[in-house]
This record gives sequence, C-alpha cells and structure tokens, in this order.
Amino acid sequence: MDSEDLKIVQLELKYCERCGGLWVRPLGCGEIYCAPCAIEMADVASSGRRRSSPRLPGNHKRDGIPGPRVVIISGEGGNA
Repeated sequence: MDSEDLKIVQLELKYCERCGGLWVRPLGCGEIYCAPCAIEMADVASSGRRRSSPRLPGNHKRDGIPGPRVVIISGEGGNA
C-alpha cells in the first residue's frame, strides 16, 4: 500500500447528548447522538408527537382581561 492511497480522517471525541456515552465522530459533523441513541431518537421523532414551545408552569388563561394581572393586598397590621 502506497502512502498516496491513504486517506486521513480527522475525528473528534464527543459525548452522546442522550446517554452520556463517549464516542468519536468525523470532525465538524453535526451528529449529537451515538449510533444506538440515534436509532432510538429517530423512532421517537417519527412517533408523530408534536413539539410545542417551552412554557413556564402555571395557569396561562387570562379570562379575556388584557394586560398584566395585578393583585394588591393591603390592610391594617396583624399578628406576626
């Protein structure tokens, strides 16, 4: 085998963003999952589950009232 027939492939060490396992991938590749997890995630993505925007927990219904909801509680002193 001549040195002209050799091809240099640069690899980088990457951790899987699903299982945390270490693996190598071609330099500059955008893959974020190891091979077994990539198969699992492809199955999950094709399940038809719709993604939604992330939201903070709580009741987001506004009852038709525009603007921010403000509650002011005041009163005379109390027992503390």
